[in-house]
Amino acid sequence: MRQVCCLRGLQKSYLRLLALGIAALMTACHGSGPIGPQTKRHLLPIPEPGALSQPRSLQQAGLPVEATRAAVPPDNQETADKIALGQKLFFDGRLSADGTVACSSCHDPARAFTDGRQFSIGIKGRVGQRNAPTILNAIYNTRQFWDGRATTLENQAAFPILNPSEMGEPSLDAAVARIARSSEYRQAFEKIFHAPPNATNLVRAIASYERTELSFDSPFDHFIAGEKKAIDPAAKRGWALFNGRGRCTLCHSAKAGQAEVTTFTDHSFHDIGVVRVRANIVAMAQQADQSVRPGDMGAIDRTAIQSDLSVLGRFLVTRDNADIGAFKTPNLRNLLMTAPYFHDGSHPTLWDVLDHYNKGGGVNDAFLDKDMRPLALKDAEIDDLVAFLASLTSPEYRKPALKELERQRNVARSTRPFRDTARAFAAPGPVG
Repeated sequence: MRQVCCLRGLQKSYLRLLALGIAALMTACHGSGPIGPQTKRHLLPIPEPGALSQPRSLQQAGLPVEATRAAVPPDNQETADKIALGQKLFFDGRLSADGTVACSSCHDPARAFTDGRQFSIGIKGRVGQRNAPTILNAIYNTRQFWDGRATTLENQAAFPILNPSEMGEPSLDAAVARIARSSEYRQAFEKIFHAPPNATNLVRAIASYERTELSFDSPFDHFIAGEKKAIDPAAKRGWALFNGRGRCTLCHSAKAGQAEVTTFTDHSFHDIGVVRVRANIVAMAQQADQSVRPGDMGAIDRTAIQSDLSVLGRFLVTRDNADIGAFKTPNLRNLLMTAPYFHDGSHPTLWDVLDHYNKGGGVNDAFLDKDMRPLALKDAEIDDLVAFLASLTSPEYRKPALKELERQRNVARSTRPFRDTARAFAAPGPVG
């Protein structure tokens, strides 16, 4: 196997680690993997690390090598040992208060680092208020979580450990104390950080591992690279709609209204009319102002996961009325592996998602984003957009994604609960 590229300054051992990961992923491409929503309502055993959990190569079509290198912070440079430690911690239930939940419980590599649930389940069966976002390509996020309450992956790694509805530790020091009982962990921290286990280096290790989960090399990436037959005619028509009448690039592009082929996000926050509780949302914002201290990120995190005030979205962080009901624009890669969709997991299929956009979002929403409007897309055009989104699937997920595409298509043939043809065609939007 030819030598892979690496992040600047990585040890030769990391090259070997990446090579092993590539070989494992090539094997994993032929597996079936889970498809569809996770229907079990109880907490499942912690997923084990396997082929799909290995660090990914930079040698993927479509991967922005320089941007990837630049996204590694100067104070947390990558090494093979640090990444391996982070991976071990990511799958270790000892970071939770009762040993039943790990990072991988909500971010299972077999499901593209999500969990297939509408809302994630934490210790003691506690159910949160948000859908688990993928870790894949999180290195490029300018802010983490649906409401952007964490500015870095290091910040992000701490919140679930402390949240009572997730891993439930009373403090990061308590989590550190649990793993510090292990001589293997003590030796690893001393070797990598030249210090005993501590909270700062705990989250640094986890973040280092998360930054290696890069997912590109999709049929669409090969199409953009010049392989004109890499995607089918339906996906090509969908790509044209994505950049035109679908108005998708107003949010799913680094530059609004322009074609973008890497992250498919503006890294911003929008109210697109997907809110489970819409009644009295202004009163809910007033309640949040009174009960959640601005800038108290621990309290904001608990509110986002444990309270109905979760629907306020970005407002909980900024206290700007313009951010009421606004949530982060997600990356669009590997969507067939990450259902159900949106911050509240309310839309089971990609057809449901596109029906939502086609009708212009929710009704009676004073905070609805100004760019939300009816699209007047016909069913065949929605099918083409789904074909384009499916073409963003990375090769390691190809087989289960194809099964999921067929499953979703069959569901869409029998039920379209979010379709509203009258609204969709009431006032067709102009070409984006």
